[in-house]
Amino acid sequence: MAYYYDNLKLDKGMYREAGRSFSQVLERMDPSERYKGTSLEGLDAFQRQLKRFDIKVKGAGSDVVEKFFQTSDAAVLFPEYIARTVRQGMEEGDILPHITAAVTRIEGLDYRSIASEAGGQEKELKLVEEGTAIPETTIKVQANLVQLKKRGRMLVASYEAVRYQKLDLFSVTLRQIGAHIARTHLEDAVNVLINGDGNENPAEKTILVAGKTLDYNALVDFWAKFDPYVMNTLLVSGDVMLQLLKLPEFQNPLTGLNFQGTGKLTTPLGANLLRTSVLTEKTAIGLDRRFALEMVQSGDVVVEYDKLIDRQLERAAITTISGFAKVFSEASRVLAV
Repeated sequence: MAYYYDNLKLDKGMYREAGRSFSQVLERMDPSERYKGTSLEGLDAFQRQLKRFDIKVKGAGSDVVEKFFQTSDAAVLFPEYIARTVRQGMEEGDILPHITAAVTRIEGLDYRSIASEAGGQEKELKLVEEGTAIPETTIKVQANLVQLKKRGRMLVASYEAVRYQKLDLFSVTLRQIGAHIARTHLEDAVNVLINGDGNENPAEKTILVAGKTLDYNALVDFWAKFDPYVMNTLLVSGDVMLQLLKLPEFQNPLTGLNFQGTGKLTTPLGANLLRTSVLTEKTAIGLDRRFALEMVQSGDVVVEYDKLIDRQLERAAITTISGFAKVFSEASRVLAV
């Protein structure tokens, strides 16, 4: 049985369409709905093209890089393979989804977030008497633009050096590039949580009394400051993690069973405990992940497709553009141990 994807003409122009990624263009030309009830159901348009050219990108039987360049059409798939693999590396072990309330995708570099502070009369749900005005909550546009930063890595390798490398092994390097990019995004996010996004909204800092060690009472006091928010996430540096794990309250058998069974640590206060080397020593950030942080992305992972399609891998850039904004400034606080 012949399928449409077998005869699809691929070219560089598919990467140039404004507002659409290569995969989106490919999916529009070859919708996955056509394949419901067939052996190809569950594959997206890009995966069907890999099948068309019999390119295996993972597993013990993976092909070599050169397989992408057997035809001019197959070569067009190479930049998208790189972008997808880098994106996979960004997502593996990434803790940003656990501290981000919303992800906003934009076309361009200018973006203003919104703000509405909780607490006080603005958020009180007062009884409304007949004929009286309903209390208002005002949502305001931030004064300053969200600072978007371009992050990336340069892929430096000659085609001759990688042409016979297995794609499964080549993917490991690409995923590592993605992991490095994800780490820089996390650094940007942590900086915004602590210092604000340029709109005079740094996090309130709680500093333990000099000479006092972190104990359960200090942690409870920190947790109590979040009302009307909930501290459901605690981001900590490595040394603070060690202090927490040594507290008697963290040695509760149920906490241990949860860690042994799922690999996830939670505090006795119910917050997800996340360790990162991005934070400086003796620092913890508590946040209500539902309301604290917005991630802004301009486009997706971008690769220099012209160079890659033409086998000019000597210096091919892989980049992303993103930034972070605080949604509700009181939904995150810093604890200095």
